[in-house]
Amino acid sequence: MLLLFGLAWIGLGIWWGRRATSYDGFAVAGRNVGLALGTATAVATWVTSNTTMLAPQFALQLGIWGALAYSTASFGLFAFAPLSGRIRRLMPHGYTAVEFVRRRYGRLGSVPFLIISLFYAMTWLISMAMAGGKLLNALSGIPYEVGMTVVLAVCVLYTLFGGMYAVIGTDFVQSIIILIGLVVVAIAVLLHVDIADVHHQLQDDRPMLLSVLFPAALMALFNNMLFGFGEIFHSNVWWSRAFAMREGVGPKAYLLGGLLWLPVPIVAGFLGLAAPALGIGVSQPDTVGPLVAATLLGTGGALLVFVVVFCSLASSIDSLLAATSDLVVNDIAEPLAKRITGSRASDAIKRRWSLFAIIGLGVVTWCAAYPNVGTLATVLFFAGPMVGSCIWPIIGGLYFRRSSPIAACASMVVGTSLGLVAYFAIGWFVASLIGAATSGVVFLIGMYLYPDDFDFRLLSDSPGTPQAGRGDDGGPIDPNGRGVMVGDIPKGGETR
Repeated sequence: MLLLFGLAWIGLGIWWGRRATSYDGFAVAGRNVGLALGTATAVATWVTSNTTMLAPQFALQLGIWGALAYSTASFGLFAFAPLSGRIRRLMPHGYTAVEFVRRRYGRLGSVPFLIISLFYAMTWLISMAMAGGKLLNALSGIPYEVGMTVVLAVCVLYTLFGGMYAVIGTDFVQSIIILIGLVVVAIAVLLHVDIADVHHQLQDDRPMLLSVLFPAALMALFNNMLFGFGEIFHSNVWWSRAFAMREGVGPKAYLLGGLLWLPVPIVAGFLGLAAPALGIGVSQPDTVGPLVAATLLGTGGALLVFVVVFCSLASSIDSLLAATSDLVVNDIAEPLAKRITGSRASDAIKRRWSLFAIIGLGVVTWCAAYPNVGTLATVLFFAGPMVGSCIWPIIGGLYFRRSSPIAACASMVVGTSLGLVAYFAIGWFVASLIGAATSGVVFLIGMYLYPDDFDFRLLSDSPGTPQAGRGDDGGPIDPNGRGVMVGDIPKGGETR
């Protein structure tokens, strides 16, 4: 099955990748993705192995609230729906989220945002690779290192050939397989398990899992919701899709994607609740979902779970590889090359850089995932306070003229720092919550003390067009080219 699915995705990637004849096609699928493909890629990318493996872990450790906590990540898709439409209108020629932050806030805001984006992308990639190795080991006994390597290699290969065309095309097939597979697994498990027995067993042995006042579970509920907001608002995985969809498609696609995704973690979470009642020994909590399904349904169930989780893995890893390579090319390699040579890179050169970036990301991910340290939750949520601190700079930057570079930078730095302190001092289940809350307070104070007056029309220029409204350091400049302080007031033909 592993061999067959690996060859199938590589073949589909090569076939769809034939359309990627330019860098625009490779990076943003020609900016012409319709509603069906847009919705499918949103669902498939968001149904990650974290959904199918972390949701059962949440339920096993945090009970009823744990399964519901993971489902709140759908609110991020709902909230990003209107944002995606505004992003597409403001930056019709854009490629990345970092490009928006650089043009909106200058270097002061883009440097911490770029660091956070790259760190989060690598964290997500590593957790996906780890999930692949853990899944194959739990279901079939294939060594962790072998399973992780094969899953990662397959995704790197077909993303190399097809870029965003291959990613979105395979996502369409994967989303159908995932949704059908989850329905079949859920029905099969319900036929083998009596819900009343599960409830009585939990009530006797683990009553806190059923308690509505379980403190850690309540904190995890809001923590995961804010993590989902930050994850989607800042990640180039979602911005690249907003740029790839036709104008007007993004809001509908993300709204439909959120509705389709919402029940998935609840269905998957039930597997975690059933484990104690079935007396299944769980050595690693993030493998409880596949273990329960394989125990109840036998070899057929194990194969079905493998298909669902393998598709969810591939749909996320390929998206991350493509979106993160865009960051490397457009926000690191091209600015450095332009500074050295004084000219923009051609499409052919950027396409070549993308290939090198995808291979490099795959190698770094493999090296980091190989030791198999920590669970998926502890690995992924380490980036929680970082992404949570990006919520307010993104919202403010898209909708409010007064949002300033100082406010954006300070909110990201302070929110990340205090959130990481909470991660180590309290636990992963509060880090995103504290990071987002402190970031919001700092952003409002910074916007009040150091207001900006940004002209949103500047964002509609193509990336190669010099912006008349911002200097190299991100500060505003007047039409004569003289630097202007934030808060200056134009009066009488001068800037005072």
